Amino acid sequence: MFGIPGKSAVTLTPAAEAQIARLMATRGHSGLRIGVKKGGCAGMEYTMDFADTVNPMDEVVDQGAARVMIAPMAQMFLFGTEIDYESTLLSSGFRFRNPNVAEACGCGESIKFKSAEELAAERAAPGA
Repeated sequence: MFGIPGKSAVTLTPAAEAQIARLMATRGHSGLRIGVKKGGCAGMEYTMDFADTVNPMDEVVDQGAARVMIAPMAQMFLFGTEIDYESTLLSSGFRFRNPNVAEACGCGESIKFKSAEELAAERAAPGA
């Protein structure tokens, strides 16, 4: 929907690809549906849910054995995002490296996206 032909809407690191494939295999789902919703201290939050079917308007990213479906309302916010999976002694989870984010709260769960004007200025800048 918001994609560029030949370019994936999001990319998965090898760690994220392996974790999504593992979740799909052990839970018996067709993939993960990723979206955004209003909430959190910065204004928006990412959502991730198991999915068994692809909705007609989903953007589908298949990478190796992993499948991610991007909900229609989230596509413009997630385009260009790299999804990683990190595991440390204290926590583990998916991390979003999203070039469309202007601010994130300290907990890392809530984000604020750049305005259309900010994105246009970045694209117009030399070397962009």
